Amino acid sequence: MAGAAAEDRRLATVVASWQERPVLVIGDAMLDEWRFAESERLCREAPAPVLTLRRRISAAGGAANTAVNVAALGGRAALVAPVGADVAGDELHDCLDRAAVWDRTVSQPGRPTPVKRRMLAGNQILLREDSGGPEDALDDDGVARLLTALHCATEELRAVAPGQPLTLVVCDYGLGALPSAVRAWLVANRDRYGTVALDAHDLADWRGLNPTVVTPSFAEATRLLARAAAGFAHAERGAVRSGDLHLDHPAAADGPSELMVGTAPGKAGERTAGGAAGPSTASGPTGEPTPGEERVALTRNGLSVTGTGVTVNAAVGEGVDRAVLAESRLPELRAHTGADVVAVTLDTEGAVVGGADGSPRRSHSTPVPASHAVGAGDAYLAAMTLALAAEAGLPTAAQLAQLAATITVADTGTCVCRREDLLTALGTGGEEAGHPALVGADELAALVDEHRRSGRSVVFTNGCFDVLHPGHVRYLTQARALGDLLIVAVNSDGSVRRLKGPDRPVNPVEDRTALLAALACVDHVVVFEEDSPARLIEAVRPDVYVKGGDYPPEMVPEAPLVRRLGGQVRTLGYVPDRSTSAIIDRIRAQSSVGPAVGESRPA
Repeated sequence: MAGAAAEDRRLATVVASWQERPVLVIGDAMLDEWRFAESERLCREAPAPVLTLRRRISAAGGAANTAVNVAALGGRAALVAPVGADVAGDELHDCLDRAAVWDRTVSQPGRPTPVKRRMLAGNQILLREDSGGPEDALDDDGVARLLTALHCATEELRAVAPGQPLTLVVCDYGLGALPSAVRAWLVANRDRYGTVALDAHDLADWRGLNPTVVTPSFAEATRLLARAAAGFAHAERGAVRSGDLHLDHPAAADGPSELMVGTAPGKAGERTAGGAAGPSTASGPTGEPTPGEERVALTRNGLSVTGTGVTVNAAVGEGVDRAVLAESRLPELRAHTGADVVAVTLDTEGAVVGGADGSPRRSHSTPVPASHAVGAGDAYLAAMTLALAAEAGLPTAAQLAQLAATITVADTGTCVCRREDLLTALGTGGEEAGHPALVGADELAALVDEHRRSGRSVVFTNGCFDVLHPGHVRYLTQARALGDLLIVAVNSDGSVRRLKGPDRPVNPVEDRTALLAALACVDHVVVFEEDSPARLIEAVRPDVYVKGGDYPPEMVPEAPLVRRLGGQVRTLGYVPDRSTSAIIDRIRAQSSVGPAVGESRPA
């Protein structure tokens, strides 16, 4: 039980560390409309139910729902997307405003806002009507205004979060919001963003972006592998350049992908892979996925994408399932997409995640009705992106992403995971009657005000706390004795590297803060990105500011600020030979000596 509690605290630290992290979302925004009806009889004209509408709700969908999830999880989300000048567009703007998403969408008169309308009876989806799609292409002026909005939103986020690397999320669902000019701009400006997440129906469109993470569904991953295999096979017959995985798009293609890996099945005289007209020499997938291409059939030897005639042999033998297939193909998916991390989502079966270390991670989900899972992938994408942007390890990011997706599917509607729900699921949302040990910088001031109204004095200290040792424990215990409440501010991993060098920290921030939060003398732990805690000191206005060392308080850099705010400064001596640097030096010295004579080195 203690181990599980410590793990939950560690994960909660990551959630706290991504608070207010700037995230730009661009892509296909849509409106999800839910119509709840009742039916008690069939109509006379046909064997169809007569529906009486009882309730209607609307929600942000697609890229807009990803932005809503980023904001709900605690990030600072801005959305750039084309939105129609229509009633659906007005409703979408309202959804974004309610979710505190920075609405940087671009109005596109004459181009309808994409809408997915669902009719339900007894929580069962009876039908879905879609409107708006790739046939409503952006004109040249619309593309230019979208690029301007993209540039301006990037600079706006950079201005409000100086020193923090920006995060980009691309949501390409093939509805025309990301024409070739926008894709080219994003590829050319990739270095303006630290973490880049990509969710695309056609991953082949994005070769060159080199995203941090891609999150294809199983069908999308399969389609990419099938097209790559068909492209290689066709290349070997001399129809395309040898070694091409993703062939060039025709110059005029801005909407649906026209990636050619053969010719259209059963049709002669169409373009070959190179784009020239000619007789059909091979069959293979081409253009946008056909309805049949979404159906993936498992076989003893691998998988096949029906409707294309292409089979990808996974060579995994009998008993194959989707997770096994996904695990076996993770290296290829990383190579084809250029991504550091590939997360293949398996809907009710969870996800399979792989990174550069080559070790796949499997997460599981609880099966739910389809009407409960709409948008769960957006929650997964948002949590995965925020965790990676906060420099969490891949296992941690995958665990939080799956948890975020899982806890959103309790009811019918478009899924949104809120930060409070995620912390509650981790068992830290209700600590100390609403006073969690791990807190975000933005909520710290309000929390301190609440403590002060109860008459409690506040002690504040900060540091890297890289390798927690008895000197730290004694120091923090003495600091806690100087007041009623001890707040410990911890340098982020990036901040530690800038202060201590590229080989530090030894332990990531989620481990360092989890250990601190477990100490009885520590009331709250907060992570800060800057090299100085000055911004937090101004927010907390501590009664006592404590630093470790044997120098006088006048030499503490933060002393003037603390005194100006009405606080006092204290310094507490270190325990001799108990510094982090001394411990690391001893470990390095022992490792360089090697084992004694007759002693074997551990495996």
